[in-house]
Amino acid sequence: MVLLDIGLPGMDGLDALRPFREQIGVPVIFLTARHRELDEALGLELGADDYVTKPFNLEVLLAHIKAVLRRSLRAVEAAAAQTPLIVGDITIDPTAHTVTVAGQSEDLPPREFELLHALALEAGHVISTGDLLSRVWGAEYNGEHQIVYVHIRWLREKLEEDPRHPRRTLTVRGVGYKLEPGEA
Repeated sequence: MVLLDIGLPGMDGLDALRPFREQIGVPVIFLTARHRELDEALGLELGADDYVTKPFNLEVLLAHIKAVLRRSLRAVEAAAAQTPLIVGDITIDPTAHTVTVAGQSEDLPPREFELLHALALEAGHVISTGDLLSRVWGAEYNGEHQIVYVHIRWLREKLEEDPRHPRRTLTVRGVGYKLEPGEA
């Protein structure tokens, strides 16, 4: 995140905004003594994520920073949720709701697709059974881990050459599951 003053020495902060947005791609909050509504509107129109006028309370500034970071994180997560993922020889396209494994199309029911997608978003990292349950089925299924076990078994039947000896969907005993990146 960049906190940018509009009144920079030798340069207008409005002009400095463009390189931050285009080259770095981080959220920008203007901090300025300019109180005119026109300046605020212009700053926001040019791409600033927020506009805070001086003097300001530190707690209020921190609240603005947290709000901008939350919005930015949601935007990144939403984009990631729609971007095709490639994990080893598995390709998952959330928009088309398709999965290919080693070039072969696999038809997955919605829950299996969501489970695979959740694992793929954190490929190579272990996700606890409880976390998978919460992400895919929701809080109302809390504690019903058997649902995850069964769906992992069904996923393995579709993704693995030998479901009893999986190389893609791995169990980490006592912890959870991970999708192994492997080789493409």
